[in-house]
Amino acid sequence: MFTKILIANRGEIACRVIATAKKMGIATVAVYSDADKEARHVKLADEAVHIGAAPSRESYLQADRIIAACKQTGAQAVHPGYGFLSENEAFAKRVEEEGIVFIGPKHHSIAAMGDKIASKKLANEAQVSTIPGWNDAIESAERAVEIARDIGYPVMIKASAGGGGKGLRVAYNDKEALEGFTSCRNEARNSFGDDRIFIEKFVQEPRHIEIQVLGDSQGNVIYLNERECSIQRRHQKVIEEAPSPFISDATRKAMGEQAVALAKAVNYQSAGTVEFVVGKDQDFYFLEMNTRLQVEHPVTECITGLDLVELMIRVAAGEPLPLTQADVRRDGWAIECRINAEDPFRNFLPSTGRLVRFQPPEESMFQADTTRKLGVRVDTGVYEGGEIPMYYDSMIAKLIVHGQDREDAIHKMRAALNGFVIRGVGSNIPFQAALLAHPRFVAGDFNTGFIAENYSQGFASQDVPHDDPLFLVALAAYMNRRYRARASGISGQLAGHNVKVGEQFVVVVMGHEGRNEHHAVSVTDFQGSSGSSAVSVGGKSYQIGSAATLGQIRVQGQCNGAGFTAQVERGTPRSPLALRISHNGTQIDAMVLSPLGARLHTLMPYKAPPDLSKFLLSPMPGLLVDVAVQPGQAVQAGEKLAVIEAMKMENILFATQDGVVGKVVAGKGESLAVDQVILEFQ
Repeated sequence: MFTKILIANRGEIACRVIATAKKMGIATVAVYSDADKEARHVKLADEAVHIGAAPSRESYLQADRIIAACKQTGAQAVHPGYGFLSENEAFAKRVEEEGIVFIGPKHHSIAAMGDKIASKKLANEAQVSTIPGWNDAIESAERAVEIARDIGYPVMIKASAGGGGKGLRVAYNDKEALEGFTSCRNEARNSFGDDRIFIEKFVQEPRHIEIQVLGDSQGNVIYLNERECSIQRRHQKVIEEAPSPFISDATRKAMGEQAVALAKAVNYQSAGTVEFVVGKDQDFYFLEMNTRLQVEHPVTECITGLDLVELMIRVAAGEPLPLTQADVRRDGWAIECRINAEDPFRNFLPSTGRLVRFQPPEESMFQADTTRKLGVRVDTGVYEGGEIPMYYDSMIAKLIVHGQDREDAIHKMRAALNGFVIRGVGSNIPFQAALLAHPRFVAGDFNTGFIAENYSQGFASQDVPHDDPLFLVALAAYMNRRYRARASGISGQLAGHNVKVGEQFVVVVMGHEGRNEHHAVSVTDFQGSSGSSAVSVGGKSYQIGSAATLGQIRVQGQCNGAGFTAQVERGTPRSPLALRISHNGTQIDAMVLSPLGARLHTLMPYKAPPDLSKFLLSPMPGLLVDVAVQPGQAVQAGEKLAVIEAMKMENILFATQDGVVGKVVAGKGESLAVDQVILEFQ
């Protein structure tokens, strides 16, 4: 067994590998860029080596520097994690040639299966069912349009070396094929150093189901059940679960055996994932093979009780698999939510900056410890006070729950999301909460088009229907009563003018453009306990109790005998007097006023925000890679104005209405802050 390994990665996956290495008694070496010198993986590792500037092409994609770091520290093996160089055949080969063990498949397996064009040809030769398409690299955008027409729209344009949603577009017409090909090629060149593109038929209403395989150097290969990954937004997975609520035992077995046969055909040694597109009649087609550990591996660890990182390390050290296919368990139900630094209410634009608050829910399961089950696990590479840099992907954490069945897992996940406190950057937690509450998700009735179909106009706060909106009003009144009780107990108050707690209030829920809702509320004590109150609102009664300390954001307690977790903050951008209440993805800003105060508040004029329609503002922090218009140019709605690169993705900004460009304020190559002016219209 190795005594020291280097992790050629960053973020949560580097921290995940370190956790297993520590359990196995293996010393660890981290590598880091300028942007990551204070990162969590650097703090957790036994040693750390600086490998370059912040952009990944100048650090984490620099194979020479990673190999030099191995030699400098005496690391005997490299774990590549996922992304970066994890599926780079040349890197794996060079590592092996330098006498260092690559904790992953052999380079010839990566070459055969990691390259999507080669793997599809190999699958065809092995008589595995594949999707119609053009499997050779395409030389130009015009040729891409011709091929797309021949296959028939819609088509999927994919980078051969792509992964993680990078270098992938769906085109429904010639214009989208032309633009998609160019964007894919640019993204692939920047992210993977390989700009080969191919095209295949886009199967409509598909489910994305993948099989986890594991092989050793003795020729044994097993499959560890499946993962359901159909909940995707722009081809990036949002929620993953194991097992799938869709496929039968017979389909699971057939897919698993096909995945194993494919892996054996290339002498596969390590953890890998064979991805399938599954039709509504459970007909399935080979999509691609990821020759690395997957982001969503924890859900498989939950239901099988196996540590996949440990098995990868043991196989790389030459050990045989410690179990056979008959030993593979399927215990309970696991769900993973990817918590990303993005603003779901601003079309999921990346959100970078400092994590002012980062308080994950309490963990009861842990990385590298598969003895714990039926609980909550958080995989993360960040910490409170740390930075979310613009150079890498947007993942803050992975929230994983394990339940006795799917209903239990959904319930656990909703409670865990309620208790996940993130401030300073936007997060997609409200969106995750909305998905988990959606009737079709709860019923298991969805495909990869689920998000596009149900949130075609983007995501708005009204897309998160609360099952009991008056509970939020009652909670605001309850918390206000506790604040007033504390204020009334402060000594030195002027006689006759001291704070009175009161029982009758009006909760003003602040609405859009000054349209507020008023709720008459009464708040009384019950059971003589200072931490409990009876709240009456809208003909309903809520008995709420909580031991939460005033001032902490996460509030846990009981309401009418059932447990709840919510988030409460005093002071909002709208008003320093308001309370912000968040629960099950729904958020309200509410002022709790006396009846007289509420009447006076209705007389306050509404102040409209300034009209910014004459400006094109940067919707996110990022690099301005292109300005497509000139001063004086007439533009039409839908026309491309600028391109911003952030978190490894190109984001094209389009005109929302017809107009004439007045002045271009920001220049190509400039680093932009959120809401910075790029250009003005006349």
